[in-house]
Formats: sequence, structure tokens, C-alpha cells
Amino acid sequence: MWRHLASNAVTFLIVGLFLTGGVILWGQSQYTSEGPLEDPICVFVESGTTFNVVSEDLAERGAISSPAIFRIGADYEEKSNQLKAGSFLVEEGASMQSIVDAVTRGGASTCGTEIVYRVGVVRVLAQVRELDPASGDFIERAEFQPSEDAAPEVYTEVKDQTGTRFRVALAEGVTSWQITEALKAVDILAGEIPEVPPEGALAPDSYEIVKGGSRTDLLARMRRQQEEWVAEAWEARDADLPLETPEELLTLASIIEKETSVSEERPLVSSVFVNRLNQGMRLQTDPTVIYGVTRGQGVLGRGLRRSELRASTPWNTYVIPGLPPTPIANPGKASLLAAGQPENSEYLFFVADGTGGHAFAETLDEHNANVARWRQIEAERAGEGN
Repeated sequence: MWRHLASNAVTFLIVGLFLTGGVILWGQSQYTSEGPLEDPICVFVESGTTFNVVSEDLAERGAISSPAIFRIGADYEEKSNQLKAGSFLVEEGASMQSIVDAVTRGGASTCGTEIVYRVGVVRVLAQVRELDPASGDFIERAEFQPSEDAAPEVYTEVKDQTGTRFRVALAEGVTSWQITEALKAVDILAGEIPEVPPEGALAPDSYEIVKGGSRTDLLARMRRQQEEWVAEAWEARDADLPLETPEELLTLASIIEKETSVSEERPLVSSVFVNRLNQGMRLQTDPTVIYGVTRGQGVLGRGLRRSELRASTPWNTYVIPGLPPTPIANPGKASLLAAGQPENSEYLFFVADGTGGHAFAETLDEHNANVARWRQIEAERAGEGN
């Protein structure tokens, strides 16, 4: 009898182990397989929220089949204490594992309503945008110039809502003065800016910010990013460049940035300036002359005068040899890389070609012909405008 009971106990134990193993395998399958969500949604995780609250919210909205498995999976992956605050896009059919990864990974939020402060060369705009989870497109709800216009009601409402994200986006080629003036107009930031950072020291990029964040801390982030980009471009530069320091590369990149907005042209524009430096020719580039007039404080808003082209300023490359003493704007990463790795060409000249790009030439005769074509285009456009 005892032998019979022992045999039954072993049998029950084996069955129990199989059942337990089966439950674990089933739970793993539920955690990693496609979820029940039929349409994308935005999930907002408030600061201080627990995984329990998030799991119940996801279950109510049909994104997961089991809050318990969601929490157990997060605990097994040691992510239970890594929940991040923010708004996150959960795609159709997302697995519990992918949702856990999204809400614990950190970084920029991917969903919800955002206010973007766009710092451009010509103007600064504040945009209120909301992501449509179904289409993945942002719907613009308001746009205004914070330094000139009264803030619309929707901006005031959204700014104070829990879950709204904020971002500052810098255009390539903005000056340090333009950036500091723009940040002064961003009303969710705090603190004074004691001085304008050196020209070229700020990376044109997109930066997540928070209400009450420090303006000087944000500028410090921009400086660190630019230092990284410059170091990367300097490390990857061609060996035979006529550039002695990373600062000279930064200055050349700023000129390239102001000369063209066409991405594929940057290495060609770089080659023109590098060829001129190698031959001891003056760079003769208008953006440096403009910087000598404006010192980067705003847009000139008119054509250059002959007297300005002849004026002796530290930045007038029609007058001075070589590079100017400082950058003339804040170049982006692409221009920095182009400055360090110019196209292999014999070009010494370029002029606008009427398409938004430029016509390049190796000789002065070719360049004069390109200039004549550009003047004709200008005349035709002027005639069409009358």
C-alpha cells in the first residue's frame, strides 16, 4: 500500500511539474506574442505612476489580455522599477513585451500633444501639435510667433495640461544671438542668460524640454552636442585639409551652412572653399560679409551694398585672406562632416542656378557664363512680378 501511495505521489508531482511548466510556457507566449489592440493608442504615464496602474489602464483599453502577466513579465525582465513618465505610442497588435520596453526605455515621448518652439533663421514659431495615433500624423492646432503675437487660447490650455510635451527645434544656420533671443521668448523656461554663447558653439538639433527647465542648462546641452559633432567631424576629416584646428573646421562648416541648404551640395561647396584655401585665393563669400554687418543679430533683409563688399571687417572674405576669425552661424552635423570631407573637385566658383541649388565652375570664364545665366533668370522673375 505504501508503495502504491508513493507511486501516486510521484505521479502527482510529475503532473504538477508539467502543469506548472505548461503555465509558464503559456504565460511567456502571452507576454511575447501579438496583442489584442486593434487600433494604435497613446498611453500617458504620469510621474510616480506604478506598473499596476499602467497595466490596468492598458487592459481597460484593450491593449493587453492580462494585467498580471504584463506585471510578471516586466518583473522577470527586471524592468518593474524602470517605468518612465511620458506619452507613448502603442501600435496595433503590440505585444506586452514591446509595450513594457516602450514605457521603460526612456528618451523622447512618442505620442500625445506637444508644443514645439521652432527657432529659424528668419523667425521663431511656437506650434501646438497633436499626434493622431491611427494615421501617425501630427495635426496642427495652433501656430504663432511668441516674441510678437499674443498666445492663442489653445496654447495656454495645452501648456498647462498634464502630459503635454515640449521641444525646442533649432534650424541649421541660426546664430547664437538668434537662439538666445528665442529662448528668452519661450515662456515655460526659467532663468536669465548671462551672455550669448560663442558663435558656432550650439548644435542645431531637437531638444526635449520641461516646464520650469533652465535656459542655461539647455544651452549647455546644445554646447555639449556641438562639441561631440565637431570632435567626430575632426576625427573623420581628410588628412590633407588646409585646416589646422577643430575651430577652423567649425568656421568653414558655418560658411558652408550659410551658402547652401541643399544637402548633396555641401561637399561640393566645401571643395570650392578648400580649393581656394589651398591656392591662396580669398574665399569671397557673401554670408561672411553679411555677418560683418549684422554680427549675427537678425537678418540683413536686403542685398549687400558695394561699400559693404569693400568694407574692412574681420569677417569680410572679399578683403581678408583665409578664414574669418570666428564661425558665422551654428552649422549642423552634415555641414561639419562636409567641411572635413569635401568632394574631390577642381571647382573654384559657384553661383545660384535658379533651382535652389548652384552652378559650379573650374574657370572664371565658366563662372562668368553661369553668372550671366543667373542674372537672366533674375531679370525674368522680376518681369513676371510686375
